[in-house]
Amino acid sequence: MVSKHAPTGGEAAGALFPLNEEQRLVVDTAAGITDKRLRPHARTWDREGRLDRAVLETLCGLGFGGIYTRPAFGGSGMGRVEAVLIFEQLARGCVSHAAFLSIHNMVAWMIDRFGDDEQRARYVADLCAGRRIASYCLTEPDHGSDAANLTTRARPEGDEYVLDGTKVFISGAGFSDLYLVMARSEVSEAVQVSGAAGISAFVVEAGTPGLSFGPNEHKMGWNAQPTAMVRFEGCRIPAENRIGPTGQGFRFAMEGLNGGRLNIAACSLGGAQEAFERALRYSQERQQFGQAIGTFQNLAFKLADMDTQLDASRLMLSAAARAFDNAGEEGGGADATLIARAAKAKRFVTDAGFEVANQALQIHGGYGYLADYEIERIVRDLRVHQILEGTNEIMRMIIARALEVRH
Repeated sequence: MVSKHAPTGGEAAGALFPLNEEQRLVVDTAAGITDKRLRPHARTWDREGRLDRAVLETLCGLGFGGIYTRPAFGGSGMGRVEAVLIFEQLARGCVSHAAFLSIHNMVAWMIDRFGDDEQRARYVADLCAGRRIASYCLTEPDHGSDAANLTTRARPEGDEYVLDGTKVFISGAGFSDLYLVMARSEVSEAVQVSGAAGISAFVVEAGTPGLSFGPNEHKMGWNAQPTAMVRFEGCRIPAENRIGPTGQGFRFAMEGLNGGRLNIAACSLGGAQEAFERALRYSQERQQFGQAIGTFQNLAFKLADMDTQLDASRLMLSAAARAFDNAGEEGGGADATLIARAAKAKRFVTDAGFEVANQALQIHGGYGYLADYEIERIVRDLRVHQILEGTNEIMRMIIARALEVRH
């Protein structure tokens, strides 16, 4: 296990750009809880396939349940810069728990940003405090990257909606207390052509009749997170559970993902930084041919490249987060350039993070393949970050479209 005195991601961040007093306190708080509650248990959670609700509640109690949600309804009211600093630290201890909390934050922000005061009072305060845990339901069996063509239906009946359909790859399925669901609530010829039109957002609470879950998926990584299919079969919810106007759900989902991409990039950065620190220490302690392996030029150059990738990732992620903070509320309509900045950060940092972690495993040799050294878990956990929140191929499409707008 890495010494608690090893350089933290926060210290590295401070060396690249100055942190104000509040940001330093936030980083120190996140690093402290990571040392005490996350890192010591991450291997057990991975082996047992268990998401620790008590730990999530503790993190929320520190203000990490609604990081960039407004204080009026229990949020911390911080910015995207603080969010990426927090998630980087938490991911150093457990990528899976940190990434799940990032999804929870995204849902809390979406309800706060696009819901009404009654919905904020009913949901947001509990989410921020950790009294309720939330999941995000967009992806469907036949529509992954083509998310706008979803087929889950929400049929209005009086003062209710009746949901029918299936969502897949849902983190927290069967664990969470509420689910923010994107479903097609307006069906017409125009809707079939336009894709995103007619999609609305709904809150479905656990225990609602007609809501059920498939078996937990057996995955390569993120094993501490339950991931399963979510089914809606005649699932009746009050009309007041619709978030925002009818037909705006897909826009809300994309606005949420803009920030979510920064968060998942931060989780990649934190996991990669942890793997790098472990590899660096191992290279200084491991003796071969009468000397520490870190003194061999080939390995020293590899470590230098890994450290450079981490610094470049941190700078790109920080710049994107600052751009979002400077632009104000994302709900006002992030432009193509801003959306592309999030896509660039997500693409670059998740690719670099996986590469750094994979190289850290290689430096450990056969030991890196053993669970005892915990590198292999980080590699497994980081791999999915290149797929979720929009695959990195989709990120390239977003970036390319932004380039077209410029000319």
